[in-house]
Amino acid sequence: MNKYEVIIYWSEEDRAFIAEVPELPGCAAHGSTQEAALANVQDAITLWLDTAKEYGDPIPEPKGRRLIFA
Repeated sequence: MNKYEVIIYWSEEDRAFIAEVPELPGCAAHGSTQEAALANVQDAITLWLDTAKEYGDPIPEPKGRRLIFA
């Protein structure tokens, strides 16, 4: 299990729950339930990290605390 913060919300436009990882730009997934969105975003996090490693891109350390919302 990754320790990155995940934000899950309902998207009326997509008619699905969206899970985003603010600390990993562009890392998001969706699902028909909150649980499905969370499971899918765990796969997306793994893929994001694997791709960053492959290309030598920096990988942010999980902050382990809640981010600030505007």
